[in-house]
Amino acid sequence: MKESHKTAHQIISSLKPFDHTEKLHIELSLKWIEQAPEIFRIEKPATPSMHLVSYFTLLDFKTNNILLVDHKKANLWLPPGGHVEPQEHPKITVQREAKEELDIEANFFLQDPLFLTVSTIPEDTLPHTDVSLWYILRGNQDHVYNFDKREFHQIRWFPIQDIPWEKSDPHLQRFIQKLSQTISLI
Repeated sequence: MKESHKTAHQIISSLKPFDHTEKLHIELSLKWIEQAPEIFRIEKPATPSMHLVSYFTLLDFKTNNILLVDHKKANLWLPPGGHVEPQEHPKITVQREAKEELDIEANFFLQDPLFLTVSTIPEDTLPHTDVSLWYILRGNQDHVYNFDKREFHQIRWFPIQDIPWEKSDPHLQRFIQKLSQTISLI
C-alpha cells in the first residue's frame, strides 16, 4: 500500500463512528483505500470517480455559531474545503483551503477529523463520490473574512437552530450532532 494510502487508512480507521451510517462509511472507505490504485482526484472533474475531500467547519466557541459558505457550483450551504491533492495529507488540505477560500490560517480545535462521510455528487457531466473528512477550526464571527467570491456567493454564520438543512450537505445535521456530543465531552 502506498504511503499516502496508509496515512488515509490510519486517519479513517482511528475515527469513532457516531452512528450506523458513519460506521458504514468508515468500513466502505477503508475497503476502498485498500483496493483503489488512486484515492486522490488527479484530473478534473472526476478522475478517479471516488476521491478524498477535506471539509472544515469554523466554529465560534463564544456563540456556538458555525460558518457555512453559499457554494456557487453546488448551490448549497456547505462547510468550506476541497479536494485532497495527490500525496497531500488531508490536514494540509485544510490549511491550504482555509488560506485559499477564507484567507485565514487554520486554527484547529481538534488535530484530527471528527467525522467522515461518503457522498455521491450529481455533477452535470460526471457524477462522482467524495470521501470527506470533516475537521473543526476555531473561528470568530466578528472577524471579516476575505472569502473567494469566484467560488462562493456569500458566507454566513449560523446559529445551529437556523441552519438551512434542506439547502445544505445532507450529512451536516449528523455532523452537528456529533460535534455537539464531542464538545460536551471535552
